[in-house]
Amino acid sequence: MAVATLTSKGQITIPSQVRRALGLEAGDRVEFIEDDYRNIRSRFDAFVSVGMLEHVGTENYGALGEVIYRAIGNSGRGLLHFIGMNRPRPLSAWIRKRIFPGASPPTLSQVMPPLFEPWNYSVLDVENLRLHYAQTLRHWRNRFERSTDRVAQMFGEQFVRLWRLYLAGSEAGFLSGSLQLFQILFAGAECRQIPWTRAHLYEKQQQAAKREAKWMHAAS
Repeated sequence: MAVATLTSKGQITIPSQVRRALGLEAGDRVEFIEDDYRNIRSRFDAFVSVGMLEHVGTENYGALGEVIYRAIGNSGRGLLHFIGMNRPRPLSAWIRKRIFPGASPPTLSQVMPPLFEPWNYSVLDVENLRLHYAQTLRHWRNRFERSTDRVAQMFGEQFVRLWRLYLAGSEAGFLSGSLQLFQILFAGAECRQIPWTRAHLYEKQQQAAKREAKWMHAAS
């Protein structure tokens, strides 16, 4: 069974709708929990973190490493997906005040020692998707611009200007390289589910595209 730990009821609503649409409720195949990641106690085959690491704070990476080890031990696999930077520096004061209070996108050198080395985890792959994320932000911005009248009615004109600046500035940041989008794949020393090549990624590409299209249709 797959378990997702989320931080708010709002984050659970849409995934729960998708779960029902895809028929994944039967047999408790997927479960969503509103909780703090530090409370994870069960054992799993894999640990995946999406868009969380940049909000944890580098001073808490040691504690996160303990949670990961508690969850997958020596035999599991893991994936960290997070916004990062090439060298340590703070986000702009405006972003930290208006958009992501307390956020701190890390460098790879800040991530590796506390999260992997104490537990003898092997890093299998590191990928940077920053240009992909710039395209994602461009799509978000275009969709946002088509909905500004509705957004203004809901949150006011100031919010529209704020969010427009955030989306455009973030897109520019990923295009210019001041922001990165890292994915790190790692595994325990006893993990036996490591593919020899990347052939499986391409062999299953069509099936993955079909699943994504089905998910998007269910979400809409």
